[in-house]
Amino acid sequence: MLRVAFAGTFAARLAEPVRAHLGIPCDLIVGDESEIVSRLSEVDVLVALAFTREMGEAARRLKLVQVPGAGLDRIDRSALPCGTWLANAYGHEVGIAEYLLGAILTLTRGFARLDAALRRGTWESQWAVGVPPPPPWPELAGKTFGILGYGRIGQCVARRAHAFDMTVLGIRRNASQPDPNGVLVRGPDALDDVLTRADYLAITLPLTLETRGFLGEPELRLMKPTAVLVNVSRAEIVEEDALYEALVERRIGGAALDVWYRYPSGPGPTPPARRAFHELPNVLMTPHVSGWTEGMLEARAKLIAENIRRTAEGEAPVNLIPSRE
Repeated sequence: MLRVAFAGTFAARLAEPVRAHLGIPCDLIVGDESEIVSRLSEVDVLVALAFTREMGEAARRLKLVQVPGAGLDRIDRSALPCGTWLANAYGHEVGIAEYLLGAILTLTRGFARLDAALRRGTWESQWAVGVPPPPPWPELAGKTFGILGYGRIGQCVARRAHAFDMTVLGIRRNASQPDPNGVLVRGPDALDDVLTRADYLAITLPLTLETRGFLGEPELRLMKPTAVLVNVSRAEIVEEDALYEALVERRIGGAALDVWYRYPSGPGPTPPARRAFHELPNVLMTPHVSGWTEGMLEARAKLIAENIRRTAEGEAPVNLIPSRE
Protein backbone atom coordinates (compact mmCIF):
# COMPACT_ATOMS: atom_id res chain seq x y z
CA MET A 1 0.00 0.00 0.00
CA LEU A 2 1.26 3.45 -0.93
CA ARG A 3 2.12 5.65 2.06
CA VAL A 4 1.40 9.38 1.62
CA ALA A 5 2.54 12.04 4.10
CA PHE A 6 1.01 15.52 4.38
CA ALA A 7 3.53 17.79 6.12
CA GLY A 8 2.77 21.27 7.42
CA THR A 9 -0.40 23.18 8.23
CA PHE A 10 -1.43 23.98 4.67
CA ALA A 11 -0.79 20.48 3.32
CA ALA A 12 -2.64 18.96 6.27
CA ARG A 13 -5.78 20.93 5.29
CA LEU A 14 -5.81 19.02 2.01
CA ALA A 15 -5.48 15.51 3.43
CA GLU A 16 -9.20 14.76 3.75
CA PRO A 17 -10.22 16.41 0.44
CA VAL A 18 -7.52 14.33 -1.29
CA ARG A 19 -8.69 11.16 0.47
CA ALA A 20 -12.19 11.78 -0.93
CA HIS A 21 -10.78 11.64 -4.47
CA LEU A 22 -8.42 8.69 -4.07
CA GLY A 23 -9.37 5.65 -6.08
CA ILE A 24 -6.67 3.41 -4.61
CA PRO A 25 -5.98 2.34 -1.02
CA CYS A 26 -3.38 4.54 0.67
CA ASP A 27 -2.06 5.06 4.17
CA LEU A 28 -2.21 8.80 4.92
CA ILE A 29 0.07 10.39 7.51
CA VAL A 30 -0.41 13.97 8.71
CA GLY A 31 2.11 15.97 10.73
CA ASP A 32 4.17 19.14 10.83
CA GLU A 33 7.30 19.50 8.73
CA SER A 34 9.69 18.62 11.55
CA GLU A 35 7.64 15.66 12.81
CA ILE A 36 7.43 14.05 9.40
CA VAL A 37 11.21 13.69 9.01
CA SER A 38 11.39 10.68 11.34
CA ARG A 39 8.79 8.87 9.19
CA LEU A 40 10.07 9.72 5.73
CA SER A 41 11.96 6.45 5.39
CA GLU A 42 8.58 4.71 4.94
CA VAL A 43 6.89 7.38 2.79
CA ASP A 44 6.27 7.10 -0.98
CA VAL A 45 4.65 10.49 -1.59
CA LEU A 46 5.29 13.65 0.39
CA VAL A 47 2.78 16.52 0.09
CA ALA A 48 4.50 19.62 1.48
CA LEU A 49 5.34 23.23 0.73
CA ALA A 50 8.93 22.66 1.89
CA PHE A 51 11.63 20.09 1.22
CA THR A 52 14.87 20.33 3.14
CA ARG A 53 18.21 18.56 3.11
CA GLU A 54 17.20 16.84 6.34
CA MET A 55 14.12 15.48 4.59
CA GLY A 56 16.19 14.31 1.65
CA GLU A 57 18.61 12.45 3.90
CA ALA A 58 15.73 10.75 5.73
CA ALA A 59 13.88 9.62 2.58
CA ARG A 60 14.50 6.03 1.49
CA ARG A 61 11.73 5.17 -0.93
CA LEU A 62 10.32 8.58 -1.78
CA LYS A 63 8.95 8.65 -5.32
CA LEU A 64 7.18 12.03 -5.44
CA VAL A 65 7.35 15.37 -3.68
CA GLN A 66 4.01 17.04 -4.39
CA VAL A 67 3.93 20.75 -3.62
CA PRO A 68 0.30 21.65 -2.78
CA GLY A 69 0.75 25.09 -4.34
CA ALA A 70 2.54 26.77 -7.22
CA GLY A 71 5.59 28.23 -5.44
CA LEU A 72 8.84 26.29 -5.21
CA ASP A 73 10.75 28.84 -3.11
CA ARG A 74 10.91 26.52 -0.07
CA ILE A 75 11.95 23.45 -2.04
CA ASP A 76 15.66 22.57 -1.94
CA ARG A 77 15.77 20.81 -5.27
CA SER A 78 19.36 19.73 -4.74
CA ALA A 79 18.18 17.70 -1.72
CA LEU A 80 15.73 15.56 -3.71
CA PRO A 81 16.80 11.90 -3.78
CA CYS A 82 17.84 10.61 -7.19
CA GLY A 83 14.80 9.52 -9.18
CA THR A 84 12.27 11.41 -7.04
CA TRP A 85 9.71 13.39 -9.03
CA LEU A 86 8.78 16.96 -8.09
CA ALA A 87 5.38 18.43 -9.04
CA ASN A 88 3.37 21.50 -8.09
CA ALA A 89 -0.30 22.48 -8.23
CA TYR A 90 -2.36 25.37 -9.53
CA GLY A 91 -6.13 25.87 -9.46
CA HIS A 92 -5.86 29.15 -7.55
CA GLU A 93 -5.92 31.51 -10.53
CA VAL A 94 -9.61 32.41 -10.49
CA GLY A 95 -9.78 33.02 -6.75
CA ILE A 96 -6.69 35.23 -6.74
CA ALA A 97 -7.84 37.18 -9.80
CA GLU A 98 -11.18 37.85 -8.11
CA TYR A 99 -9.38 38.90 -4.94
CA LEU A 100 -7.21 41.37 -6.84
CA LEU A 101 -10.13 43.30 -8.28
CA GLY A 102 -12.07 43.07 -5.02
CA ALA A 103 -9.10 44.29 -2.98
CA ILE A 104 -8.58 47.26 -5.27
CA LEU A 105 -12.24 48.26 -4.99
CA THR A 106 -12.29 47.72 -1.22
CA LEU A 107 -9.17 49.83 -0.69
CA THR A 108 -9.79 52.66 -3.14
CA ARG A 109 -13.45 53.05 -2.16
CA GLY A 110 -12.79 52.76 1.56
CA PHE A 111 -15.45 50.12 2.16
CA ALA A 112 -14.09 49.02 5.55
CA ARG A 113 -13.88 52.60 6.87
CA LEU A 114 -17.31 53.57 5.52
CA ASP A 115 -18.90 50.46 6.99
CA ALA A 116 -17.38 51.13 10.41
CA ALA A 117 -18.44 54.80 10.31
CA LEU A 118 -22.02 54.10 9.27
CA ARG A 119 -22.38 51.54 12.08
CA ARG A 120 -21.68 54.49 14.40
CA GLY A 121 -24.27 56.61 12.58
CA THR A 122 -21.66 58.72 10.77
CA TRP A 123 -22.41 59.35 7.10
CA GLU A 124 -19.12 59.84 5.27
CA SER A 125 -20.93 60.72 2.06
CA GLN A 126 -22.56 63.46 0.06
CA TRP A 127 -25.72 62.87 2.14
CA ALA A 128 -24.17 64.16 5.37
CA VAL A 129 -25.57 67.49 6.65
CA GLY A 130 -23.31 70.34 7.68
CA VAL A 131 -20.04 68.87 6.43
CA PRO A 132 -18.37 68.98 3.01
CA PRO A 133 -18.78 65.88 0.82
CA PRO A 134 -15.84 63.46 0.53
CA PRO A 135 -13.76 63.36 -2.64
CA PRO A 136 -15.40 61.25 -5.37
CA TRP A 137 -14.06 57.74 -5.85
CA PRO A 138 -11.80 56.90 -8.79
CA GLU A 139 -13.30 54.58 -11.38
CA LEU A 140 -11.41 51.59 -12.74
CA ALA A 141 -12.61 52.30 -16.27
CA GLY A 142 -9.90 53.94 -18.32
CA LYS A 143 -7.14 53.16 -15.80
CA THR A 144 -3.96 51.18 -16.47
CA PHE A 145 -3.35 47.87 -14.73
CA GLY A 146 0.25 46.65 -14.64
CA ILE A 147 0.84 42.94 -13.98
CA LEU A 148 4.30 41.80 -12.94
CA GLY A 149 4.41 38.10 -13.70
CA TYR A 150 2.06 37.44 -16.60
CA GLY A 151 1.42 33.72 -16.08
CA ARG A 152 -1.72 31.83 -15.15
CA ILE A 153 -2.82 34.33 -12.50
CA GLY A 154 -1.86 37.36 -14.57
CA GLN A 155 -3.88 36.17 -17.54
CA CYS A 156 -6.93 35.56 -15.33
CA VAL A 157 -6.54 39.07 -13.95
CA ALA A 158 -6.22 40.56 -17.43
CA ARG A 159 -9.52 39.06 -18.62
CA ARG A 160 -11.33 40.51 -15.61
CA ALA A 161 -9.60 43.88 -15.86
CA HIS A 162 -10.72 44.14 -19.48
CA ALA A 163 -14.30 43.67 -18.28
CA PHE A 164 -13.76 46.83 -16.21
CA ASP A 165 -12.57 48.67 -19.35
CA MET A 166 -8.99 48.88 -18.11
CA THR A 167 -5.78 48.92 -20.14
CA VAL A 168 -3.51 46.03 -19.13
CA LEU A 169 0.29 45.95 -19.36
CA GLY A 170 2.08 42.67 -18.61
CA ILE A 171 5.66 41.79 -17.71
CA ARG A 172 7.02 38.27 -17.95
CA ARG A 173 10.42 36.69 -18.42
CA ASN A 174 9.60 35.31 -21.88
CA ALA A 175 7.54 37.84 -23.82
CA SER A 176 8.10 36.35 -27.27
CA GLN A 177 4.66 34.73 -27.67
CA PRO A 178 1.58 36.82 -28.50
CA ASP A 179 -1.04 37.07 -25.78
CA PRO A 180 -4.52 35.65 -26.50
CA ASN A 181 -6.10 38.37 -24.34
CA GLY A 182 -4.68 41.21 -26.44
CA VAL A 183 -2.44 42.44 -23.63
CA LEU A 184 0.80 44.25 -24.35
CA VAL A 185 3.28 41.82 -22.77
CA ARG A 186 6.95 42.74 -22.55
CA GLY A 187 10.09 41.50 -20.87
CA PRO A 188 11.69 42.68 -17.61
CA ASP A 189 13.50 45.49 -19.44
CA ALA A 190 10.11 47.28 -19.70
CA LEU A 191 9.63 47.32 -15.91
CA ASP A 192 10.32 51.05 -15.47
CA ASP A 193 7.79 51.97 -18.15
CA VAL A 194 5.08 49.80 -16.59
CA LEU A 195 5.76 51.17 -13.11
CA THR A 196 5.50 54.72 -14.43
CA ARG A 197 2.22 54.14 -16.27
CA ALA A 198 0.34 51.83 -13.90
CA ASP A 199 -2.56 53.12 -11.81
CA TYR A 200 -2.79 49.66 -10.24
CA LEU A 201 0.07 47.18 -9.98
CA ALA A 202 -0.39 43.45 -9.33
CA ILE A 203 2.57 41.34 -8.24
CA THR A 204 2.11 37.72 -9.33
CA LEU A 205 5.78 36.76 -9.80
CA PRO A 206 7.28 33.62 -8.25
CA LEU A 207 9.92 34.23 -5.59
CA THR A 208 13.37 33.38 -6.95
CA LEU A 209 16.90 34.65 -6.48
CA GLU A 210 16.22 37.10 -9.32
CA THR A 211 12.88 38.40 -7.99
CA ARG A 212 13.74 38.71 -4.29
CA GLY A 213 13.80 42.46 -3.62
CA PHE A 214 12.66 43.06 -7.22
CA LEU A 215 10.89 46.25 -6.12
CA GLY A 216 12.89 48.50 -3.85
CA GLU A 217 12.98 52.23 -3.21
CA PRO A 218 14.12 53.22 -6.75
CA GLU A 219 11.33 51.21 -8.37
CA LEU A 220 8.63 52.44 -5.97
CA ARG A 221 9.68 56.04 -6.63
CA LEU A 222 8.77 55.53 -10.29
CA MET A 223 5.13 54.84 -9.43
CA LYS A 224 2.38 57.44 -9.46
CA PRO A 225 1.52 59.00 -6.09
CA THR A 226 -2.02 57.70 -6.61
CA ALA A 227 -0.97 54.18 -7.64
CA VAL A 228 -2.12 51.12 -5.69
CA LEU A 229 0.12 48.07 -5.34
CA VAL A 230 -1.40 44.61 -4.72
CA ASN A 231 0.88 41.74 -3.71
CA VAL A 232 -0.56 38.21 -3.88
CA SER A 233 2.69 36.39 -4.59
CA ARG A 234 5.45 36.60 -1.96
CA ALA A 235 6.17 39.52 0.34
CA GLU A 236 9.92 39.38 -0.20
CA ILE A 237 9.55 40.45 -3.83
CA VAL A 238 9.00 43.95 -2.42
CA GLU A 239 11.53 45.27 0.10
CA GLU A 240 9.71 45.70 3.40
CA ASP A 241 11.32 48.96 4.50
CA ALA A 242 11.00 50.54 1.07
CA LEU A 243 7.31 49.66 0.82
CA TYR A 244 6.53 50.90 4.32
CA GLU A 245 8.28 54.24 3.78
CA ALA A 246 6.58 54.74 0.41
CA LEU A 247 3.19 54.22 2.07
CA VAL A 248 3.96 56.40 5.09
CA GLU A 249 5.22 59.23 2.90
CA ARG A 250 2.30 58.77 0.46
CA ARG A 251 4.67 58.34 -2.46
CA ILE A 252 2.21 55.68 -3.59
CA GLY A 253 -1.51 55.81 -2.95
CA GLY A 254 -1.91 52.52 -1.12
CA ALA A 255 -1.30 48.79 -1.00
CA ALA A 256 -3.39 45.65 -0.61
CA LEU A 257 -1.16 42.99 0.92
CA ASP A 258 -2.11 39.33 1.12
CA VAL A 259 1.42 37.96 1.60
CA TRP A 260 3.75 38.76 4.46
CA TYR A 261 7.26 38.90 5.85
CA ARG A 262 6.38 36.78 8.90
CA TYR A 263 4.07 33.78 9.25
CA PRO A 264 2.76 31.90 12.31
CA SER A 265 5.05 29.20 13.70
CA GLY A 266 2.63 28.31 16.50
CA PRO A 267 -0.74 29.27 18.01
CA GLY A 268 -1.38 32.83 19.13
CA PRO A 269 -0.96 36.28 17.56
CA THR A 270 1.79 36.73 14.95
CA PRO A 271 2.65 40.23 13.69
CA PRO A 272 3.00 39.83 9.89
CA ALA A 273 5.91 42.24 9.48
CA ARG A 274 8.61 44.17 11.35
CA ARG A 275 7.17 47.49 10.25
CA ALA A 276 3.80 48.75 11.49
CA PHE A 277 1.72 48.32 8.33
CA HIS A 278 -1.31 47.81 10.57
CA GLU A 279 -1.17 51.47 11.60
CA LEU A 280 -1.46 52.79 8.03
CA PRO A 281 -4.89 53.84 6.72
CA ASN A 282 -3.83 53.31 3.09
CA VAL A 283 -3.15 49.57 3.54
CA LEU A 284 -5.57 46.66 3.21
CA MET A 285 -4.23 43.64 5.11
CA THR A 286 -5.38 40.03 4.59
CA PRO A 287 -3.71 36.85 5.95
CA HIS A 288 -2.68 35.07 2.71
CA VAL A 289 -6.21 34.01 1.79
CA SER A 290 -6.57 35.30 -1.78
CA GLY A 291 -6.47 31.79 -3.27
CA TRP A 292 -8.34 30.00 -0.47
CA THR A 293 -11.51 29.19 -2.39
CA GLU A 294 -13.77 26.21 -2.97
CA GLY A 295 -12.56 25.96 -6.55
CA MET A 296 -8.89 25.90 -5.51
CA LEU A 297 -9.40 23.19 -2.88
CA GLU A 298 -11.35 21.00 -5.28
CA ALA A 299 -8.87 21.44 -8.13
CA ARG A 300 -5.83 20.73 -5.97
CA ALA A 301 -7.39 17.76 -4.21
CA LYS A 302 -8.21 16.18 -7.58
CA LEU A 303 -4.73 16.86 -8.97
CA ILE A 304 -2.91 15.51 -5.91
CA ALA A 305 -5.08 12.40 -5.89
CA GLU A 306 -4.34 11.91 -9.59
CA ASN A 307 -0.61 12.26 -9.00
CA ILE A 308 -0.75 9.73 -6.17
CA ARG A 309 -2.44 7.30 -8.57
CA ARG A 310 0.18 7.98 -11.23
CA THR A 311 2.96 7.40 -8.72
CA ALA A 312 1.44 4.06 -7.74
CA GLU A 313 1.46 3.03 -11.40
CA GLY A 314 4.92 4.37 -12.16
CA GLU A 315 3.66 7.22 -14.34
CA ALA A 316 5.10 10.75 -14.33
CA PRO A 317 2.92 13.24 -12.42
CA VAL A 318 0.90 16.12 -13.81
CA ASN A 319 2.81 19.42 -13.55
CA LEU A 320 6.15 17.64 -13.38
CA ILE A 321 8.98 20.09 -12.60
CA PRO A 322 11.91 19.28 -14.88
CA SER A 323 15.23 18.44 -13.28
CA ARG A 324 17.82 21.23 -13.35
CA GLU A 325 20.44 18.78 -14.55
